[in-house]
Amino acid sequence: MAAAGGRTLGRSSFSRATSNPVASSSGASGVKIGPNGAAFVSSGIPDLDRILGGGFLLGSVVMIMEDADVPHHLLLLRCFMSQGVVHKQPLLFSGAMKEPRLFLGTLPAPVSSSKEDGRYRAMGAAASSDGQANDEGLRIAWQYKKYFGDDSRAEHKDNKQEFSNDFDLRKPLERHLLNGQNIECVSIQDADTLSGLQDCCTSFLSKLPRKDGGSLTAGRIAIQSLCAPQCRYFEKDWDMVSFIRSLKAMVRSSNSVAVITFPSTVLSNSFCKRWQHLADTLLSIKAIPDEDKDLAKLLTGYQDMVGFLRVHKVAQTNSQVPVILEASTLSLKLRKRRSLVLERLNQAPVDGSSGPSSAASSSCSSQGSQLDF
Repeated sequence: MAAAGGRTLGRSSFSRATSNPVASSSGASGVKIGPNGAAFVSSGIPDLDRILGGGFLLGSVVMIMEDADVPHHLLLLRCFMSQGVVHKQPLLFSGAMKEPRLFLGTLPAPVSSSKEDGRYRAMGAAASSDGQANDEGLRIAWQYKKYFGDDSRAEHKDNKQEFSNDFDLRKPLERHLLNGQNIECVSIQDADTLSGLQDCCTSFLSKLPRKDGGSLTAGRIAIQSLCAPQCRYFEKDWDMVSFIRSLKAMVRSSNSVAVITFPSTVLSNSFCKRWQHLADTLLSIKAIPDEDKDLAKLLTGYQDMVGFLRVHKVAQTNSQVPVILEASTLSLKLRKRRSLVLERLNQAPVDGSSGPSSAASSSCSSQGSQLDF
C-alpha cells in the first residue's frame, strides 16, 4: 500500500501489532496481558505457563486433583505461592494444619541468574582479545540467546522481576522476602464449618476489586487439601460445594487467582464431578509406581520423572475459540532433583491391565474418558 507522500507502508494486515501482545505487561508486577485482552499471572512453572497459553487467568479458580499416594501437588502449590511472594503480590494460604504459617518455610527460592550473567561477561572478555575470539564469542552468545532469551537483562539493570521464575526446590525462600508483605495464613483444621474460611476470603478479596484500566494488583489464594479427612466438615459435601461456588463468584469479580488442591479419592463420584465442573482450570497429578520397568523401557529420562500432569480444562475469557493443547498428559520431572520441568511424553504409557499399548490405542482410550490417565 502506498502512502500519500510516495512512501510505502511496511506493515501488512497480518502484522498490525508492533509488539508481541503476549509479552506486553499491564503495568503491575507479575501480570501479563494476553492477545485477547485477558490478564494472566504466572503459575511459578514456566513450562505450565506456556502450556496454558500464558499462565493462570486472572479471576479464575484453578483446581488440582491430588494423588493419594504422594504429595506431588505440593510442588505446584509451592511454586505458585513463591511466584506471588517474589512479585510482592498479596497472598492468602489456607491448609489443614494447626500452624499453616510454618508452610511458608517450605517455599522454594528463585534460581539466581548470576551464573548466566557470568557467562555473558566471560564471553565479552574473551571476545575483546582478538578478532577470531570476537567472532567465536558472538557465535556462542547467539546460541545462548536462543536458550536464555535476550541478554537485555545483563545490559539493562532495571531490577524488573521476570514474569515466571525458575525455582530451586532444594533452597528455601529467603526470610526477608516474607517479611513486610501482605501474607495471611488460615488454619481450617479446627473449623466446624467453612464460614470462617469464607469470611477470610471475603475480607482478602475486598482489597482487590476489579478495575478497568490502570495498573493491576493481583492477589493469590492457595488452599491445600480442602476436603482433607482431618477437617471437621469432611462429611459436609454440600457445604464444600457451596463454598467453592461463592469463592468462584468472588474471585471472578476481583483481581485474583485461587488455587485449590483436593484429594479426589475421598469424595464420592457425584461430588467429585461437581467439583471438576466448578473449576475454571482443572489439573490432576498421578504418581509413577515404584520399579515400573515397562515405563522405564518406553520413556526417556525416566530417572528424573516423578509423575504425570494431566490438563483436563483450561480457563477462557473474551474468546470463543477453544483451547487446543499439543498434549494433555505431560511428564513431571525433577531435573537434578531441584528444578520442576514438564515435558511431552515421547511414547504412550503402559496400561497395566491390558499390557503394553500403542499410541493409537492410548488416544482412543483418552477420548472415551477424559479423566483417565
